[in-house]
Amino acid sequence: MVTVVETWRLRDEFAGQALELMQDMDELVGPPAHVDPGWCEHGRFFQRQSSPGEIWMMYAWRSRSEHEEFIRNEELLLADFYAKYCVGPREITYFTELPVDVDAADGGS
Repeated sequence: MVTVVETWRLRDEFAGQALELMQDMDELVGPPAHVDPGWCEHGRFFQRQSSPGEIWMMYAWRSRSEHEEFIRNEELLLADFYAKYCVGPREITYFTELPVDVDAADGGS
């Protein structure tokens, strides 16, 4: 499993509408994602406090290769959204979670 982080950069004039726009975006791409066998969980959205037009979306996917294949079709669905509300396409970064035992660091207390 991989963790996917999407960075969305809204145009300055739309930063105050981030919640509404990210909901609209999710309604565009969410339904096909939720039925894909690579889908593992709903996305979580984070608005950067120092730059309100920057939104991070994080979620798990079964594998990077399956995700890369899946998002090719998403890009077609998002073309108009990007053109209207964003400074460019989303940036996608992949992460592998490290199994750090945080309880061991404090002696188990």
